[in-house]
Amino acid sequence: MSIQYIWEIKAKNTPTLKKKCNHCDSDRFHCSDKFRLNAQKKNIDIWLIYRCVKCNNRYNMTIFSRIRTESISKDIFNRFSENDTDLAWEYAFSQETRRKNNVEADLESVEYEILYEEILEEQMKSSEDEIFSFKVHSPFDFNLRISTVVRRCLHLSSGKLNQLIEINGIFVQGKPLQKKNKIKNGEIIQVVKEKLKRILQSENIHSELIISE
Repeated sequence: MSIQYIWEIKAKNTPTLKKKCNHCDSDRFHCSDKFRLNAQKKNIDIWLIYRCVKCNNRYNMTIFSRIRTESISKDIFNRFSENDTDLAWEYAFSQETRRKNNVEADLESVEYEILYEEILEEQMKSSEDEIFSFKVHSPFDFNLRISTVVRRCLHLSSGKLNQLIEINGIFVQGKPLQKKNKIKNGEIIQVVKEKLKRILQSENIHSELIISE
């Protein structure tokens, strides 16, 4: 039975916004994880509140404008009212929301960690599977390259990853990996076991030669 490994990418913070502050010389705002609601008769406005990283000046990013209150489910409305952090992060990472507000995110400001299970040398030798499969869990999009994740999780240098790509040893959703490919939640990354072993063995031999010299 084929084993599917999980690579879980967890963002540690939301992206800052690239925006000039009109109170100081800062050009970055961070998400406060709080919403502002303003009801007028049967309509409601909802914003996600950002704060200048230097002077704490406020910027409201529009989520809904003049929307009928009954068009929002009670559960979602309660989450807005209670400043639900998970909901705030969904909008903070939403490219569509930023586009509607004509603001740009500094995606490089997002720090993250990758939770993954090591593939031990013994597993590689004893496994009867020809393909190692890895499923990506990454609920937030911040333009992280697949190649970056693969290198970290499989402990490959940039050169070794290039070799693996050149010999058609790694695929994403059934297609050969391209260095420009970005991580998408739920994608399946497949690595040909024998080709990976060949790459790793050549690296070990090279290391032994250097040590012996």
